[in-house]
Amino acid sequence: MTDRYVILDRDGTINVDSDTFVKSPGEWQPLPGSLDAIALLSHHGFKVVVISNQSGVARGLFDLATLEAIHAKMKQLVIDAGGEIETIYFCPHGPDDACDCRKPKDGLFRRFAADYRADLSKIYAVGDSFRDLQAAETAGAKPILVKTGKGLKTMQDHPELYCPIFDTLYDAANFIVTQS
Repeated sequence: MTDRYVILDRDGTINVDSDTFVKSPGEWQPLPGSLDAIALLSHHGFKVVVISNQSGVARGLFDLATLEAIHAKMKQLVIDAGGEIETIYFCPHGPDDACDCRKPKDGLFRRFAADYRADLSKIYAVGDSFRDLQAAETAGAKPILVKTGKGLKTMQDHPELYCPIFDTLYDAANFIVTQS
């Protein structure tokens, strides 16, 4: 059996988002049910990949060591809940940088697919913002919107969305495990 993956956005999907950025491990707080959602996916044989814009690095709000500490906390809390995060890809660039990795561009999706020889057309990608959905769609993955984080605003601003929409990451995870 080939490996099965799920791609998750971080801020607003797994953890509480902040308009002032999550700048320290202490500020990183999981959304209700999100750790259990990752555990559910893990128990059903999915490898969880996080793909996240982290422009706070480019903005000088935190450095790469702090970002690594935030990710270490997230990974440990997921392990404590019985799940696992396979890998994390992040874009450290700002919105005006000419990179291919900042969502809505699909550079990190393509990098993940190349690194893991993954077929994006078989992979759900869950996020809370329109740019998450755009990156997934451009990459050929299957976008899912959650209503947490910026999700409700995304629905309001884009009423024409044609993808599965769920209240929480846990609800999305329940859907994903029933599709295979």
